[in-house]
Amino acid sequence: MVLFLLPIIVGVVAYLAWRNRAVRGCRWRADTSGDKGALRKYRCAACGAEAFTARNGPPDMCKRGLGNSPL
Repeated sequence: MVLFLLPIIVGVVAYLAWRNRAVRGCRWRADTSGDKGALRKYRCAACGAEAFTARNGPPDMCKRGLGNSPL
């Protein structure tokens, strides 16, 4: 019985984690090796996007869709 319920429980947990991946907000981390003068470079730990900002602190919005469009 336990061997029957275990895959179902694992499947439900995996589905819930996959479903909520788009809901997660960006978690910006400073990347000081990429700073350019007054612009500070940040990389998102959740989606991998990179962004530059001239103000103190990380960007406010997710930049995941920028720069990936075909020409």
